[in-house]
Amino acid sequence: MSFWNKEIIKSEEVFFGLDMGDNSLKIVQLEKKGKFDAIRSFNSIKIKADCIKEGQIMNEEKLAQVIKEVVKKSGPKKINTKKVICSLPESKIFLRLIDIPAMEKENIAEAIKWELEANIPLSIEKVYYDYQLLDANKNKQQILTVAVSKEIVDKTMEVLEMSGLSVFGLEMESIAVARSIIPEKADSQLTSFVVDIGEDKTSFVITEGNVPVFTSSIPFSSFGITEAITKAFNIGDEEAEKIKINQGIEHFFEKNSVFSSVRPFLENLSVEIGKTVDFYQDMIKDSGKIEKIIITGGGSNLRGLNSYLTTSLSKEVFSGDPWINLNFGKTLSIINKEKSASFATAIGLAMRKNKYGDNC
Repeated sequence: MSFWNKEIIKSEEVFFGLDMGDNSLKIVQLEKKGKFDAIRSFNSIKIKADCIKEGQIMNEEKLAQVIKEVVKKSGPKKINTKKVICSLPESKIFLRLIDIPAMEKENIAEAIKWELEANIPLSIEKVYYDYQLLDANKNKQQILTVAVSKEIVDKTMEVLEMSGLSVFGLEMESIAVARSIIPEKADSQLTSFVVDIGEDKTSFVITEGNVPVFTSSIPFSSFGITEAITKAFNIGDEEAEKIKINQGIEHFFEKNSVFSSVRPFLENLSVEIGKTVDFYQDMIKDSGKIEKIIITGGGSNLRGLNSYLTTSLSKEVFSGDPWINLNFGKTLSIINKEKSASFATAIGLAMRKNKYGDNC
């Protein structure tokens, strides 16, 4: 689903991915070294709370300056292009899987327009939208639709241009995450549930094969986990991050002070995942059951989280590998394992095509 890209991307052109969240910006540029992939440049930078709030850009000038800074300080090589593919906030996008009666193709667009007007909280004149035809039989046509506020798109483009960048494409976070986490050749019959635990929210992305078909989000965040640990142990954020990664809740079934501090957050996360799984499977009765739960994002580095969720959900939970569709050969990624999960969206944006331009 890339209606705002307008199919302007050619495989030989050079671009980079920019993940723009409420609390930080993350940037990744990939390149080819012969037949292998390589990370040309990456960076992450915190942003002040008055720049973006709940996905809404609040201060264009300040945000433009931060974008300039994150690009300038990226490494190990310099970003060698002004062309950017930027994320759009999941909470501001409406993705719906709808069924319409079987009809002639020339009538589908109008039917979708009516369905969207009935299923999104904005008037059709205030959104950009697109759709993708999925399964069909003689009685009905299944369609994946996506719509986003024109105001969000237009303001994002304005800020990127103020930063001296050329808008190469805009893409919803869930599509970028799926591109980096779900195997490129995933069986279309395999339904996966991706839990992307970000700094300011957690996004749920359900995919059939590698195509997102359902998204939602909850306020659970990696920042909330860190904050709970800092308060419980009276320590700083940096030390709390180390405790999350090195100690975590690995022995949550025993007396564990870290687990005690974050237990209410984790119980809520488990409940929300379970409710979303049930809701989706009730809504899509003809589809197969969710077979795989994958966690990613910065909050997924809480040690022992997989085991806890596996136990509480009675379903095996796996850590996502954002490099699964890239081939580094024998070279190790320059972004370490703990950090790579937090870059999943930026990596997916940077992977928009399989070639990333010539080395230079």
